[in-house]
Amino acid sequence: MNAPTRGYWCECWTQDVRERELPELKASFDAHSAPQADRWIAVALRTISPALGPDASNAAWEWLYNGRIDTRRALLRMQPCTVTITQAHTRITWTVRPVTFLPLADRRGTQLPACAHAFSPQATD
Repeated sequence: MNAPTRGYWCECWTQDVRERELPELKASFDAHSAPQADRWIAVALRTISPALGPDASNAAWEWLYNGRIDTRRALLRMQPCTVTITQAHTRITWTVRPVTFLPLADRRGTQLPACAHAFSPQATD
């Protein structure tokens, strides 16, 4: 069995700033290095930036050019980080926090019990 490994848990949340609803999780990602974690945010910001309004686009590119290095440094110190932009009435927040990944049982090369083959998932509507 492998030993636990250090890494980063990354999430993207959105929230309508006009409502009093809780933020909604849109995506998550397990990064195994600080560069991989901040790159996940950078790719998302570069992808959506053409669709953003001027203020949100400026905020995105400000982080990409200037804030990203501070984020990387904080992650290398194993500190959590947050990047937030607001487009119209939607707040988008990326969070990255250091975690310890625990190894799970590996099923490769293992014979599953007979009952595993009898399972048939039910269709959902």
